[in-house]
Amino acid sequence: MSGTHSPEAVKKLLENMQSDLRALSLECKKKFPPVKEAAESGIIKVKTIAARNTEILAALKENSSEVVQPFLMGCGTKEPKITQLCLAAIQRLMSHEVVSETAAGNIINMLWQLMENSLEELKLLQTVLVLLTTNTVVHDEALSKAIVLCFRLHFTKDNITNNTAAATVRQVVTVVFERMVAEDERHRDIVEQPVLVQGNSNRRCVSTLKPCAKDAYMLFQDLCQLVNADAPYWLVGMTEMTRTFGLELLESVLNDFPQVFLQHQEFSFLLKERVCPLVIKLFSPNIKFRQGSSSSSSPAPVEKPYFPICMRLLRVVSVLIKQFYSLLVTECEIFLSLLVKFLDADKPQWLRAVAVESIHRLCVQPQLLRSFCQSYDMKQHSTKVFRDIVNALGSFIQSLFLVPPTGNPATTNQAGNNNAGGSVSAPANSGMLGIGGGVTLLPAFEYRGTWIPILTITVQGSAKATYLEMLDKVEPPTIPEGYAMSVAFHCLLDLVRGITSMIEGELGEAETECQTTTEAASSPTQSSEQQESQSASDQMDKEIVSRAVWEEMVNACWCGLLAALSLLLDASTDEAATENILKAELTMAALCGRLGLVTSRDAFITAICKGSLPPHYALTVLNTTTAATLSNKSYSIQGQSVMMISPSSESHQQVVAVGQPLAVQPQGTVMLTSKNIQCMRTLLNLAHCHGAVLGTSWQLVLATLQHLVWILGLKPSSGGTLKPGRAVEGPSTVLTTAVMTDLPVISNILSRLFESSQYLDDVSLHHLINALCSLSLEAMDMAYGNNKEPSLFAVAKLLETGLVNMHRIEILWRPLTGHLLEVCQHPNSRMREWGAEALTSLIKAGLTFSHDPPLSQNQRLQLLLLNPLKEMSSINHPDIRLKQLECVLQILQSQGDSLGPGWPLVLGVMGAIRNDQGESLIRTAFQCLQLVVTDFLPTMPCTCLQIVVDVAGSFGLHNQELNISLTSIGLLWNISDYFFQRGETIEKELNKEEAAQQKQAEEKGVVLNRPFHPAPPFDCLWLCLYAKLGELCVDPRPAVRKSAGQTLFSTIGAHGTLLQHSTWHTVVWKVLFHLLDRVRESSTTADKEKIESGGGNILIHHSRDTAEKQWAETWVLTLAGVARIFNTRRYLLQPLGDFSRAWDVLLDHIQSAALSKNSEVSLAALKSFQEILQIVSPVRDSDKPETPPAVNVPVPVLLGSISGPGLSRPFVRTDSIGERLGRYNSSEPPVVTDELEDLNLWWAAWNTWYRIGSESTKPPITFDKLTFIPSQPFLTALIQIFPALYQHIKSGFNMDDLQKLGVILHSAVSVPISSDASPFILPSYTEAVLTSLQEAVLTALDVLQKAICVGPENMQIMYPAIFDQLLAFVEFSCKPPQYGQLETKHIANAKYNQIQLFAPAEWVALNYVPFAERSLEVVVDLYQKTACHKAVVNEKVLQNIIKTLRVPLSLKYSCPSESTWKLAVSSLLKVLSIGLPVARQHASSGKFDSMWPELANTFEDFLFTKSIPPDNLSIQEFQRNESIDVEVVQLISTEILPYANFIPKEFVGQIMTMLNKGSIHSQSSSFTEAEIDIRLREEFSKMCFETLLQFSFSNKVTTPQEGYISRMALSVLLKRSQDVLHRYIEDERLSGKCPLPRQQVTEIIFVLKAVSTLIDSLKKTQPENVDGNTWAQVIALYPTLVECITCSSAEVCSALKEALVPFKDFMQPPASKVQNGES
Repeated sequence: MSGTHSPEAVKKLLENMQSDLRALSLECKKKFPPVKEAAESGIIKVKTIAARNTEILAALKENSSEVVQPFLMGCGTKEPKITQLCLAAIQRLMSHEVVSETAAGNIINMLWQLMENSLEELKLLQTVLVLLTTNTVVHDEALSKAIVLCFRLHFTKDNITNNTAAATVRQVVTVVFERMVAEDERHRDIVEQPVLVQGNSNRRCVSTLKPCAKDAYMLFQDLCQLVNADAPYWLVGMTEMTRTFGLELLESVLNDFPQVFLQHQEFSFLLKERVCPLVIKLFSPNIKFRQGSSSSSSPAPVEKPYFPICMRLLRVVSVLIKQFYSLLVTECEIFLSLLVKFLDADKPQWLRAVAVESIHRLCVQPQLLRSFCQSYDMKQHSTKVFRDIVNALGSFIQSLFLVPPTGNPATTNQAGNNNAGGSVSAPANSGMLGIGGGVTLLPAFEYRGTWIPILTITVQGSAKATYLEMLDKVEPPTIPEGYAMSVAFHCLLDLVRGITSMIEGELGEAETECQTTTEAASSPTQSSEQQESQSASDQMDKEIVSRAVWEEMVNACWCGLLAALSLLLDASTDEAATENILKAELTMAALCGRLGLVTSRDAFITAICKGSLPPHYALTVLNTTTAATLSNKSYSIQGQSVMMISPSSESHQQVVAVGQPLAVQPQGTVMLTSKNIQCMRTLLNLAHCHGAVLGTSWQLVLATLQHLVWILGLKPSSGGTLKPGRAVEGPSTVLTTAVMTDLPVISNILSRLFESSQYLDDVSLHHLINALCSLSLEAMDMAYGNNKEPSLFAVAKLLETGLVNMHRIEILWRPLTGHLLEVCQHPNSRMREWGAEALTSLIKAGLTFSHDPPLSQNQRLQLLLLNPLKEMSSINHPDIRLKQLECVLQILQSQGDSLGPGWPLVLGVMGAIRNDQGESLIRTAFQCLQLVVTDFLPTMPCTCLQIVVDVAGSFGLHNQELNISLTSIGLLWNISDYFFQRGETIEKELNKEEAAQQKQAEEKGVVLNRPFHPAPPFDCLWLCLYAKLGELCVDPRPAVRKSAGQTLFSTIGAHGTLLQHSTWHTVVWKVLFHLLDRVRESSTTADKEKIESGGGNILIHHSRDTAEKQWAETWVLTLAGVARIFNTRRYLLQPLGDFSRAWDVLLDHIQSAALSKNSEVSLAALKSFQEILQIVSPVRDSDKPETPPAVNVPVPVLLGSISGPGLSRPFVRTDSIGERLGRYNSSEPPVVTDELEDLNLWWAAWNTWYRIGSESTKPPITFDKLTFIPSQPFLTALIQIFPALYQHIKSGFNMDDLQKLGVILHSAVSVPISSDASPFILPSYTEAVLTSLQEAVLTALDVLQKAICVGPENMQIMYPAIFDQLLAFVEFSCKPPQYGQLETKHIANAKYNQIQLFAPAEWVALNYVPFAERSLEVVVDLYQKTACHKAVVNEKVLQNIIKTLRVPLSLKYSCPSESTWKLAVSSLLKVLSIGLPVARQHASSGKFDSMWPELANTFEDFLFTKSIPPDNLSIQEFQRNESIDVEVVQLISTEILPYANFIPKEFVGQIMTMLNKGSIHSQSSSFTEAEIDIRLREEFSKMCFETLLQFSFSNKVTTPQEGYISRMALSVLLKRSQDVLHRYIEDERLSGKCPLPRQQVTEIIFVLKAVSTLIDSLKKTQPENVDGNTWAQVIALYPTLVECITCSSAEVCSALKEALVPFKDFMQPPASKVQNGES
């Protein structure tokens, strides 16, 4: 109020008051002078008060009667303008609280007068309100008068006034009660002794009440009187009143001020004595009324229920029950019974609607409901009010579906319309939409043709009524269709929500209190029951009382609820509604479960289950005794019959899935609607959140879920989770996209449901497991005798449950695995597959789970977990065994390190697999073995190693799957590696074990028997391994043999050093040679039939397409392996004593292999041969320090004539022991092997080589298709062996051996190659390349000649033999060798690359040209080195060379290759340049006599060859060839002619004749056209001519007749030249512009060239040797030449120039006229 007390406010008030009074005096000046005077004196009064007092407001209040007076007088004038002014001024005074009680009384009286005169009614109301609300000065009589005034105004004719007055009345009533409340607050601290009120109706018995309370009491009492149509006691002056308004006022008071009635006995008394009887009396018409009954017998006029009153009564009742239940227990029972009756079908629709609304108001107050239950239902002989309310709601809902509503004509008509519309159009409509997949337009319930829309009425949990609020309606409203149903539906939902949340909350509190009071000693693992038993006793009593109430509440309501909810669930077409119904059923089921009410719990669960499945679905578990309570269609609830309506089949839900029912004989398909899916989700939710209270209902829940999962086609996947999968039976399952998106969610919830089993206590968990096991047994029974897809739900979920409860696995392991082992033996494959999957998953999870204590310290648990795995071995189904093995594999992978005592079991499972058990089993078992070998050998006891070797070997011999056999061989290699690395440890452990066994054996008196006995146990382990590999080396499958062989030799090679020395004897004879014998035998007897394909569709390469070829590969491998061991381990083998015998056996094997008719084997044999020959007695591996037995006998350095086996020849030791000692480092003692034996070994090898060589290269006698001809690689390899071998035997190698060698070399080179191999071996023909065989042959000879070169004198006699050999090869260039009678096709001239590769001939002779040419080069080289050697001179080597070269030289252009004759020429030139001096040196000895004629013939044949150059020879080529001829002539002129004295005369003569023949002047005298075409070798002729001249004119001429011949020839030549020139000049002149014929030009050019050559030659000769005549003839040509200058041909001109230039030498100043030209 500070606002009105501040100085500014006061000042303003005074000003306003004065201005009001002035205005009043002005208005009244004329008509009402007294008023004017009062106003003026009022002004003075105000001023005076303001001036005299400091507390102005207080002073004003004291004098308020006087201050107000002018205004009251003004109102008395009844002039509207004045009245308004006065009322405003009065209000202003009131609002500043300056009105005293007396003044207030005066004001009210004045207002009353105005009211009676109907003046300013609204202003009046306003003024009253301001007066009563601003302060409390008005009370008692004045107050009642003010109130009556408002009431009176409420009943005027003016509507606005009426409404304003009504509002004012309400506000005033409120003000009265608020004053009382404020008064109570003020006196709260003073405790008064309540005086008991006498129960009489005397209105004056309120003496005990305080003033405000008294007012309130009087007012309330009169309201009751008025409503009851009695006269009021206090509100004097009331003229009329309506019951409706009275009831409204009563209700608002009761609702707004309950504390007044609860705290003051006087008021409580009013409530009991006045209000309740009044309400009951007013209700009577509604109770008695029956809709549609004949006019009632009772004459009373108000017989028909009147909506406004009825509705208001119900509002009052709601308030009474809500606020004053505790005061009015008995009365409330009556009210509640009435409410229940109002729901009857024969009551008017509107009445039922408002009754339902009222009940809804109760349903949202669970504490109230609880009180009902305690007050009525739990008392004997009392009405079961709570039960009745619930049942009434249920019956009401059913009645709405069953009875079409009837009522007053309007309602009936409307309902009729609606019904017509509802039953025909709406269902059709919604049905259509449902099928079309759309959303129904309106959410609705629909049942057997009755369609009731669901209206949204209120927010959940608040009862906001519609018709109870229609205070302005007089006529009963028309209730929209579905309204009552919607409210009733909400009643049910709110009822369930309220009760359950209340009880759950209290239960929770009780439990937490229990836990806090429980002694700390009780461990948290104890179950809640145990803890409760320990809680304090008072706690217990409280608990017992509460529990009784809870149980009674549930028992009272569950039947009715369930009946109603089931019906609604069936009728609901709206997802949200369905969701709400399901939520209600779920919370009820959970609550019943928590309270241990089994019957009701199962009933609710059954309802949800039924909702989840298609209608009339045959699921036995839902129709068994658990549902007995629901099985009879109607059951009595305290005499009331509630019908259980069976589900309607024509549901208008959208079908979202079609699937097969889970039955032994499925009949057709069933359909799931979206509602079914919704129910399913609820069921999942229930099980997930409330699993602990389900107990035996798990059976119901799981059975239903199993069927749903089946219909939806969810199939189990890893870990037991269900994933959408297609049904095996075909496309019987149809899912819409809507449900497809839901499926993953559903499957997820399903999984989470079982995951949450880990939070169940042990008892609940056992319930769950038992339920799953019995479900599973049912599924197993159904699956017998048919191979249809079984239901795997139970098995999958057993697995899931086991997995999440690992931490307490012991309590459920036996029932779980026991059942799963049964499933594993089921004949249906899917069933048992999943049994095995579940079992193995559990075992694996159990082993990997971190138990407490860990498994390593809990052997018992480990064996418990592993036991089922062992038991699986007794099951014969291969698929189960496969799972078992896969499990073993995974156990190894995760737990292998900690298996410890489990090893025998695990190895046993692997070993139990037999060859006939199918590939996949073997493969899996093998994977386990692989894992053991790769990872776990170190963790197992060494005694198991032998078993591992045996198991691995046995897998090698399994013939189901090749790869396994191969890999098992790899494992054996890994095992051997492990033995090698851990050798010492294993050896120690095995020796310890061996000693123990030995001791046992001795005690028992038996002989210890084990394989390879005398050897130590570790060596025996190795020998077992070798033996296993040896067996595999002769396996029928080639790949296995190959792999085993490689492994065996690698193992022996890599790890053999671990063996004791003595054990090697066993290895060589029992393992290696034994194996070689078996392989040789198998290879020679193998089948030669072609194998079409390698099983399946594998193509076999042609080199492996017969068994024989496949065995050949094995033979190759084995031989190579043995040879390698002999090579690398020779230092171990040689001291064994029978090494030479072993060597001979090995050589024998090599020989038989090399001579086998299989090129692969034979080639490989040679490779092995090469390997053992590369042995340089190797130093012992440094890792074996102990010394081998050394032969310490001193051996003489020079050995006498010792005969090796089969060889009688002396040989000298080439290296001394001293040298050998120098090879070892000082720390190693020398190893002295018996050198003699060493040599014998080498000669044995040479003999073998010779046998192989001669046998293999000998041409066969007859030839046919199958003739075996050795391959090039084989021959190459054979020849390549020789150099290595030779190094060891060179000391004893003599001419005989050389002869033998030569034969083999020659034969080898002569062997042709098969036409199909030729493209690979032959180079392309344009290249001149040697084949590798030819290279090898030359290398062999090279090695020999080098050895001879450095060897002793006596070896040089071998040179000629080597020359012979090489020259024989040179001849191949023109005359390839023959191979027996074999017809070969020769390669044509290499220049004409015209060989047909696939010509008919089988065999192709090689292109020997390159070889021959290389041989020739070697000859030249060698000759250059050895020309002077005695043997070379004596054996006429030069002559042989020339003789050999003569062949290609004479053939010249006819040679197969052009390069041949060119090379031959150059070689001849080189050889001669070296050989001729030697020959001249030995001229006297006559050793070279026979050479000269040979040489002459060779020159002759070459220079004047009979072969014609090819047509396509280019000019350049021709010129190059000509230059070669020139070189030869040059050689003659430099190397031969100058030394004519030392050379036989006949030879010189032959040479001269030749030169003559070639020189220019011996060309035929007529240059015919034909001859011109033969290309003229001008340079050559020129050279011959020059040489001839030179030789003729040299002063050393011994044969004048030759010189003479040449002089004669000269003058003829000159004469001829003169003639040709003359003729040419003539023709040139005559021809004019025309050119001369070509041949004539050529002729003149030749002549000119001859002239210039002649002049050159003459100049070079000694002048005394030239005849003067000749000079004259030459000079005479000059004029003729000059005349030619005019010729037109350029070519002639240039030739002419060359001819004229030399004449300058004749130009001299004329001397004395001595004409010596004639002399």
